[in-house]
Formats: sequence, C-alpha cells, structure tokens
Amino acid sequence: MDNFMQAAIEQARLGMAEGGIPIGSVLVHEGKIIGAGHNRRVQQGSAILHGEMDALEQAGRLPASVYRESVLYTTLSPCSMCSGAILLYGIPKVIIGENKTFMGEEALLRSRGVNLEVLQDPTCINLMDEFITRNPELWNEDIGE
Repeated sequence: MDNFMQAAIEQARLGMAEGGIPIGSVLVHEGKIIGAGHNRRVQQGSAILHGEMDALEQAGRLPASVYRESVLYTTLSPCSMCSGAILLYGIPKVIIGENKTFMGEEALLRSRGVNLEVLQDPTCINLMDEFITRNPELWNEDIGE
C-alpha cells in the first residue's frame, strides 16, 4: 500500500481511538507530508473539522502554488465542504481510500478538472462499516442527515 494512504489510515485510526469518526487525510507536496489530520468534530466540538479540513489546517497557511502542486489523500470520498476546500485551493489530485460507504462530491470535483483515484481499500471500507454500524446517529450528524 502507498505510504501516504497508510498515513491517512493511521490518522483515521487515531480519530477512532479518540472517540471520533475514523476518517483521516494527509496533504502531500513534493513527496512529503505537509499536513496530516483526522475528523475531530467530536473531540473538538467542531462544526468543520473533517479529516481533509484538519489536514489542511495542520498544513497551515501556504502559498497558492503549493496547493496547486499537492496531492490530498483521504480515507473516504470528500463531502461537499471538503470538496469546496479542494476546489478553493486548487488541489489537482485526490486519492480516495473508498467511496462505498459514502459517495461525496466526486462528480463535481471531476467536472472541475480534479484528478481522482478511488482505491476501494478494504481497510478503509471496514473502518467505516464498523463505525457506521456502531454509531449511526453520530455518522448521520457528521454527514448532515
């Protein structure tokens, strides 16, 4: 498995261990992780700290050129909010662990020229399936249902 997706999975596991939702993400620039995060809505009482948003926050303020040369890895298909951030910052490529348990705004991202690669990784699928089965209310809250 790609080391960067493995790092995103480690972030997802960290989030689950903290009592949160197991979604992780890393932002990679020139072959190096510059931001790593996980869904911390529960842990921080946050309305916006999805895995991708946390990775961007952890990367800190960057020049636009860095985002345009980066790849975002995420264990789950990006929701509307996270897809908006991807478009806003011009991130050209997103590697998605899986989209079976949740299909985010992939059509929108593709329509705007973002290169998506969906792995359907069994580890990512199992993490989400297990979490959703145990925590359906929390999951529905996270995706706005």
